Amino acid sequence: MAIFLSKRLLRFTILVAVSLFVIITLNSHESSSSYVSNFIPSFQFSNSDWSSSEGLSPEEQRLNAAEGKSDLSLDEQAKALQDSADPVTDLATTDVMEFIRPSFENKGKRPKACYVTLVRNSELNSMLNSIRKVEQRFNKQFKYDWIFLNDEPFTDEFKNAVQAEISSTVKFGLIPTEHWSLPEWIDESRATEARFKMAHIIYGGSESYRHMCRFQSGFFWRHPLLDDYDWYWRVEPDINLYCDIKYDVFQWMQDNEKVYGFTISIHEYLDTIPTLWETSMKFFNEHSEYVADNNLMKFISEDNGATYNLCHFWSNFEIANLNLWRSPAYRAYFDALDHAGGFFYERWGDAPVHSIAASILLPKDRIHYFPNIGYHHPPYDNCPLDNLVYSENNCDCKQDNDFTFRGYSCGRQYYAAQGIEKPPYWEKYSH
Repeated sequence: MAIFLSKRLLRFTILVAVSLFVIITLNSHESSSSYVSNFIPSFQFSNSDWSSSEGLSPEEQRLNAAEGKSDLSLDEQAKALQDSADPVTDLATTDVMEFIRPSFENKGKRPKACYVTLVRNSELNSMLNSIRKVEQRFNKQFKYDWIFLNDEPFTDEFKNAVQAEISSTVKFGLIPTEHWSLPEWIDESRATEARFKMAHIIYGGSESYRHMCRFQSGFFWRHPLLDDYDWYWRVEPDINLYCDIKYDVFQWMQDNEKVYGFTISIHEYLDTIPTLWETSMKFFNEHSEYVADNNLMKFISEDNGATYNLCHFWSNFEIANLNLWRSPAYRAYFDALDHAGGFFYERWGDAPVHSIAASILLPKDRIHYFPNIGYHHPPYDNCPLDNLVYSENNCDCKQDNDFTFRGYSCGRQYYAAQGIEKPPYWEKYSH
């Protein structure tokens, strides 16, 4: 018995000695106090599992270092952990605009911008239609890079065909499997049952559509091909641009310090997102430090957040700053949604996810509606109603088809939330 106790005492003594040695060593380093205080609350696992830091942006490398996924030295990891401190106490990371602001320092210079397209090989002809319109109406003059992403390798036929139509640099990327598959916390049987029950709703029975919505919500901006850019324009197959765009929209967004731009707003199908608002409000109530002053809550809720009015920006057209989605605030929001499971147990779309986030995380004057961009995504149009804009930009849409002020649109809600007057002729185009 005495021998047993002696062994236990010896192990305890060794453990105490080692602990004291570590503490003394850390205290000798100038950042040790931050390291000790920040290590435990900052050590969290991401919903994606990158095996190394190769090919990642500096921001992703920093976050991965904080998650223990880097080969950095102890001192480098300590600094990374300090930099990624708990967002509640690190005010520099809670202000989304402070995170975005460095991209405005390029004001007056050519923006670091690109088009981003998620497309399958089978959609080649539809994609070529879109490319030709973008080239004709805008890109032949401004020549921005174009990035194509796919969950399968692009064929040579696809790559050769699109490169022949585009006057600027073209890049092709493959989506990592972990960004287009069920995460480990999702119950596959429950997800299958949900698709069966929602088969009567548009895309309700589709698993691939859910992967697309999750990818567009939380992963497209993480792809290494986008690391060199601050701005993107989302372009989808079979869209149309009805008017010439004679000014650089990226330059305008950058120089006017706008963050998110759209053309069409619309109501969502409630049956696809029954718990999205509840889940979102739970997150923002618990993390009020992320909520922007003077935000656009009135666009998405008419009772100060008690309920969701289903309004969202139609995200098939977005001209926006990538750093909005890269920000710690949006990352945390998406992570909460992702772990709630609604992308697979319901059919949460990236449009309401982006819209709720932008409306709450940004001051409302950072969001911009483009009334002068003639745009079509089946079945709706954004057609300039100002006759001078229409004629000067060689528009060929039918103004009577403009969707902005129709009943199912959210144009009226947007104008009211922004506190701007509707054009004097709006009622003519509201029926």
